[in-house]
Amino acid sequence: MKIATRLLLAACLVLTFAACKKQEAAAPVEAAPLTAPATADDAAWKAYLQDVVSRNMGDITNSPFVYYLTSQSNPKFEADYKGQLDQVSNALARGIVGGNLIAFGSPESAKMADIAVAGFKAVPPDTMKKVKIIFIGQAADSERVKAAVTATGADYVFVEAK
Repeated sequence: MKIATRLLLAACLVLTFAACKKQEAAAPVEAAPLTAPATADDAAWKAYLQDVVSRNMGDITNSPFVYYLTSQSNPKFEADYKGQLDQVSNALARGIVGGNLIAFGSPESAKMADIAVAGFKAVPPDTMKKVKIIFIGQAADSERVKAAVTATGADYVFVEAK
């Protein structure tokens, strides 16, 4: 009887481990990064900016704030420029708490840099610690945005639109 009980116990253990065999999940394949659109297509630019922002989130868990400016070929460019300038200035004047990400991007890199620089002028020094700022544009515009951002204590990331 002892032998039969031991054999049944061993069979149960073997079946238990066989049933619990873990199936190895296939590693998710990461899509290749998008490239900056060569045209002024708003939909393509927005998709590109979303891709760049999602790849640069890091440890940020809050939803990012993404500021986008249309191309100068858009008939509403001047109104969009003024609207974005007002939104950025108002948001930064209210203050941004740590753990947030703000991204700036546009087919008009120099104009987007103008908006970012103007918005950060009113931000007091060292008031944006643990905030990540991403500027997506041309290298020629990065340094002036970086100078405006670093005084606030925010973490600055430049992504060249290419």
